[in-house]
Amino acid sequence: MSTPARLEDNLGFACTDLQCRLGRESAVAMRWLGPDGERTEFTFGQLAVESSRFAAVLARLGVAPGARVFIMLPKLPEVFIAFLGGLKARAVMGPLFANFGDDALLDRLGDSRACVLLTRQSLLKKVNRIRDRLPDLRHILLVDAENHLAADVLSYHRLMREASADFVVAPTSPDTPSILHYTSGSTGKPKGVLHVHGALPSIVGTTRDVLGVGAGDVFWCTADPGWVTGTSYGIIGPWAVGATQVHYGGNFDAGAWMTILEQERVNVWYTAPTALRMLMREEASLYAGRHLEALRCAASVGEPLNPEITFWARRTLGKEIHDSWFQTETGAIMIANRPGLAVRPGSMGKVVDGVEAVILDSAGQPLPPGQQGRLCLRRGWHSMFAQYLNRPEVFASRFHGEYYDSGDMAVRDADGYFWFVGRTDDVINTSGHLVGPFEIESVLMELSEVAEAAAVSAPDPIRFEKVVVFVCLRPGRSPSRELESRMRLHVANRVSSIASPQDVVFVASLPRNRSGKIMRRVLRARFLGQDEGDLSSMETWHPGDLGDRRERV
Repeated sequence: MSTPARLEDNLGFACTDLQCRLGRESAVAMRWLGPDGERTEFTFGQLAVESSRFAAVLARLGVAPGARVFIMLPKLPEVFIAFLGGLKARAVMGPLFANFGDDALLDRLGDSRACVLLTRQSLLKKVNRIRDRLPDLRHILLVDAENHLAADVLSYHRLMREASADFVVAPTSPDTPSILHYTSGSTGKPKGVLHVHGALPSIVGTTRDVLGVGAGDVFWCTADPGWVTGTSYGIIGPWAVGATQVHYGGNFDAGAWMTILEQERVNVWYTAPTALRMLMREEASLYAGRHLEALRCAASVGEPLNPEITFWARRTLGKEIHDSWFQTETGAIMIANRPGLAVRPGSMGKVVDGVEAVILDSAGQPLPPGQQGRLCLRRGWHSMFAQYLNRPEVFASRFHGEYYDSGDMAVRDADGYFWFVGRTDDVINTSGHLVGPFEIESVLMELSEVAEAAAVSAPDPIRFEKVVVFVCLRPGRSPSRELESRMRLHVANRVSSIASPQDVVFVASLPRNRSGKIMRRVLRARFLGQDEGDLSSMETWHPGDLGDRRERV
C-alpha cells in the first residue's frame, strides 16, 4: 500500500512554507556572508517567496515534474533559492561543483538528460564547448546577466522579476525523485545517485539527534552544495527544523573562519577533517582569546577523523569534535559520535536510530566484534538512494540480500563503536571528495605524449589522500617539469581541480594481472615502499620499471 502524498513531505515546502506556517516567517533563515564583507539575510518568509518564484520560472519554461535541473555555481544565495524552488516544482535537482571541467560536466549533464542549467557567465564557456553534445539541455539561466543573451540563454533575475510568487506546491509522495548526485567509481564514468523526497525523516532526525540542531539555532555547514553533505545538512536538515544557517561565499581562510564562528555566534558547526587539519597548522595565537561560548557542538564528515584532531580541538578550542559517517548513497548520517556519547578518538561512533549496520565477510556472513570486514547496512532507512540512474545492474550489485554494501572496510568493537579501515575499491578520497581513477586516467591519455596512465591514492597530511599518477610516455617522448604542469592543468580543466595529481611518476610499463587489469595496489605499494602482497596473478614487471619520480612542483 503506497503512502499518500502530502504537502509537508515535499523537501522544498518543508524548508520554507511549512516553517512560515509554524510561526517562523520573520525568523532569519540564511545569513549569506560574502568574501569581501558582504552580508545578506533572508527570512523564512523571503525564502518561501523567492523559491516559489523559481518554481514558477521552471513551470513557465515547461519543466515537468521529474525533469533534471542542474546548478553549477559557487555558494551564492541563488543556489539555495533555486534548489528549494526546484524541489517545490518536483524537478530533480542536481548540484554541481563550480570547478568541474568539461568532461565531468558533459558526463553528468549528458547522463542525466538535464534540461536546465543555472550558472554564471564566467562558467558559460565550459558549457558552450560541450553544448552540441547535450541535445536535452534546453535552457541556460545566468545569475549575473540582467537581460537574456539568447532565446535559450536567459537572465535568472529577469525571469524571477516576471514570475509570480503564488506557485502552488503539489502534494508529494515519499517516492517522488528529488536530488541527483554523481559519485565516482573505480572504473567507468560517474554514477548518478538518485534520492527521493521521502528522505526527510532521516535527514531531520539526524539533524536534531546527531548534530543537535533545533529551531533558533545558528548552524554552519562548510560543505559545498555539490557534495551530499552540502544538500542534506547545508540546505534541507537545518531549515526543516527551523534553524538559521550561515553560508560563507569565500574560500578557506583560517582567520575568516574563526571570525565567523565567533561573531556569528555559531551554535553547531559541521565541517571536514581536511579543514580541521589546515586549522591545526595555524599558530596558536589565532585561537587565543576567541569567544566560542556559543559553539555547543562541532562535527566532522567526509573522511576519517584523525585522533590528533580530537586532541587538538580539546586542547586549543576547548571543544569536542564528533566524527560522523555517511555516503552519497545513504543520503543521511548512518554512524556518528554525538552529544551524550563518549568519543573514542579515531572511531566513527555508533549507528544512529533506525539504522542497522553489520560487518560482513566476503561470503556475506556476519563477523564478530574485532574482525575486519565489509561495512554493510540493512536496507530500509528513509534516505536510502532509490537507484543509480540508468544503471539498474550496478544498483543491484551493491546489495547482498537485505544489506547494502558501502564499499568501506571497517571493524566494530565489543561496545558497538565502528572504526574505518579503508575502501574496498580504488576510489581516491581527497579532501573529502571521492575521485575515480578512471576519469583521471582517461583525460591524461588525451595528451599526445601519454601512452598509458594509472591513478592511485597515497596518504597526505592535509587531504587525507592525494592523487598520484603513473604515466607511460609514447616512444620518443621524455619526462619534463613542463609536461607535468600540463598534465595537472589538463586534469583540472577536464575533470576538476580536486582531481589534479599531486605526484607524477614516469614508468616504462604498468603492472597488470593476466586479464589485463592494472594492479593499482602494486603501484601504491611501490610508491609507498610497502610490501606488494601476492603477485602470482601479475604479468612480468620489474622493479626497475618504476622510473623517474618527480615530486610536486
